[in-house]
Parts: sequence; structure tokens; C-alpha cells
Amino acid sequence: MPNPLSLSDLSDARQALVRLCQDVSFGQILDLHVGDADPIWNPAPTVMSEVRLDIEDAPRPESELPDFKLSSEVQRLMRQLDQLKHGRIDKIEVRGGIPRRIILISRAA
Repeated sequence: MPNPLSLSDLSDARQALVRLCQDVSFGQILDLHVGDADPIWNPAPTVMSEVRLDIEDAPRPESELPDFKLSSEVQRLMRQLDQLKHGRIDKIEVRGGIPRRIILISRAA
């Protein structure tokens, strides 16, 4: 996929991943399968949410918008999906609704 700049540039499966990150806010998305460079939602990944008791958790400002510009982290995540093509993301660490780190699993060629 050539350099997506906004949510509407993404496939439905990729848009669902961006929205899931926003919903998680703080936590991890575990065991996300990838096929043809898109997230596969069956089986569904496991979601671990961190609940911070010292602050109120507010949703991301763009979570209610139908379209918005993708953050640089989301754009890098999409490039990683393009490179992975088929495999599994063991873990996506989410902070503030933005994917911050990932651990990929793939077969050696």
C-alpha cells in the first residue's frame, strides 16, 4: 500500500486496527495474525488494557472523526504490515491510543 496519509486511505481491516488502538488507549494487542499485509480478525487478538487510577482516561480527539491524518507511528505500523505480508504480530504496545512498539513473528525465508 503506497504511503497512506489518512484513515480513509486504509483497508477496512487496517482501519479496524487503528480504531482498536484508539479504544485500548493504554495496553497491548496480542497475537494479531496478518495475511496479505492486512490484519486478520478471526481469530480475534487478545486485548490487555491498562487502567490508570491516578488520572482520568480521555479518548483520543480523532476517535469520533470519520477521517483524520494518520500519526507517524501508525504510518510506520502500516509499512511493517506491508513488509510482513503473512505472519503474526505478537504484541502491539499502545500508549495514548497510538501504537508505540511491536514485536513481529514471521518465518525465515
